Amino acid sequence: MHPIIEKVTQEVIERSHETRSAYLKYIDGVAKQGPFRGKLGCGNLAHGFAACSASEKIDLIGNQKANIAIITSYNDMLSAHEPYKDAPDLIKAAIREAGGVAQVAGGVPAMCDGITQGQPGMELSLFSRDLIAMTTAIGMSHNMFDGALYLGVCDKIVPGLLIGALSFGHLPAVFVPAGPMPSGLTNKEKARARQAYAVGKIGRKELLEAESASYHSPGTCTFYGTANSNQMMMEIMGLHLPGSSFINPYTPLRDELTKAAARQVLKFTALGSDYRPIAHMVDEKAIINAVIGLLATGGSTNHTMHLIAIARASGIVLNWDDFDRLSKAIPLIAKIYPNGPADVNHFQAAGGMGVLIAELLRNGLLHEDLITVADKRGMNSYTQEPKLSEGKLIFEPCPSTSLDLDVLGTVEKPFATGGGLHVMHGNLGRGVSKLSAVSEDHQIVEAPAVVFDDQEDMQAAFKRGELDKDFIAVIRFQGPRANGMPELHKLTPPLGVLQDKGFKVALVTDGRMSGASGKVPSVIHMCPECEVGGPLAKVRNGDIISLNLQTGDCNVLVDETEFNAREIMPNSAKNHHYGMGREMFGGFRLGASSAETGASNLFLVD
Repeated sequence: MHPIIEKVTQEVIERSHETRSAYLKYIDGVAKQGPFRGKLGCGNLAHGFAACSASEKIDLIGNQKANIAIITSYNDMLSAHEPYKDAPDLIKAAIREAGGVAQVAGGVPAMCDGITQGQPGMELSLFSRDLIAMTTAIGMSHNMFDGALYLGVCDKIVPGLLIGALSFGHLPAVFVPAGPMPSGLTNKEKARARQAYAVGKIGRKELLEAESASYHSPGTCTFYGTANSNQMMMEIMGLHLPGSSFINPYTPLRDELTKAAARQVLKFTALGSDYRPIAHMVDEKAIINAVIGLLATGGSTNHTMHLIAIARASGIVLNWDDFDRLSKAIPLIAKIYPNGPADVNHFQAAGGMGVLIAELLRNGLLHEDLITVADKRGMNSYTQEPKLSEGKLIFEPCPSTSLDLDVLGTVEKPFATGGGLHVMHGNLGRGVSKLSAVSEDHQIVEAPAVVFDDQEDMQAAFKRGELDKDFIAVIRFQGPRANGMPELHKLTPPLGVLQDKGFKVALVTDGRMSGASGKVPSVIHMCPECEVGGPLAKVRNGDIISLNLQTGDCNVLVDETEFNAREIMPNSAKNHHYGMGREMFGGFRLGASSAETGASNLFLVD
């Protein structure tokens, strides 16, 4: 094992000792009380199986057969979640054949950042993660279940499901992916169309045609944003079946994997001899594996918040410095858009998760000794890939090496020697920067600040031609407490246009960028956020800001005494707290923790 990984892992274990011990003591105490269904009152139990068949009612009266909860994020507006339409029926049939019962215990909301980008609804996006966790808990709270299957894909849905699952950590859990849509218009062509529209070279009709050719069918978007980073992480933590993350929906293999996941969770309930509760699966090593996978593949910056919240749900204290130190040890060995032209289907064709995991294990860059949902414990099971043989699901060794070294490289010849995620620090606070998609000649920028409190104001200034110059855009009051921390991905096309014109441009904000953060240098998630008096709120137009993504330095070049004496500039943006349901989330805004501690309202750790 690489010494930095060993050191960081041990520090996380030691730092988390008290909270992790308290969590496991509680969970193990709950496990000793179960199974619960047989202890329900007759009226409670009758309500619980009233809609079941006569044979299922007989099965559920006692504790001999396991009852598996299905928590689903299905809706048919979102392409990523539409494939879950038939999953409950597949799961119920598979579990019935394997000797159990399954019930849909609840549905969770699933919103799409791709639809809400730049819209008022985006200000509910981050908070939907905690709401999903709470909704998961409501579905699981009926005390009817011996295990659970969690059906979710996209940005906040999987982290929310996992946080909720960990509050029922005494139960085994398997996460069930839906898979990416087949490849359409290339991501490079899509980005080119967006930039052309930003400068008026094409109209809305042509832009919509390009977008529709890219997002064209059921399944996850094919770029490597937060949704597909979720799938990678679930597999590298051992919570998916091996090789199941990136199999396209509505294919025979996808359906067989869904049925296999259903059968698998039955093996791990407390009613059998191989009890695997999720609380013991999501341990410090699993969390570190998730960080490693994120760095090795150039995954979404959103997980610098989500993984911290997930870890805390399991009593584990992870922090940004852990990401930063691991980034220096983990090479970037996948090149998927926005880090390169390939999409996740190309990554899968190159060998996918099996080749990635095998390469990391061979080089001592991944913890092998995890409890997983594969038949054999340990990550070596994840160097296999699923296939159909005469209609039956089998697992075979993955290719010994990458089938496309331009998409999936090696530790010996990586695309970058570091994982490309840095913690930024200086007199503007602490933030995060993803430099895996930023070319080296754009990683150091020193330029005057142009300050905005609303992304629409910056877009308007761009359209007026006021930003044809070197500058660093400062977008303030975009943190969790200010307006829910919306992604600012709509700013990527205009900044990309200006960068292509030869101007030195960058972005600094206490908000988020998309999981598809691209070629423009940015420092995001700045803490403390402006709403609570963060130093970014003292920056004025014309102040020189110096960014060095390579060293992690982020400073405003103003005399320290003068800067400290400045008053906090008030938020000039129009009210972001009403309309599109935002008025109902006031409590979430007031109670949100910082981005560095997971941007959460949930009391996950004392």
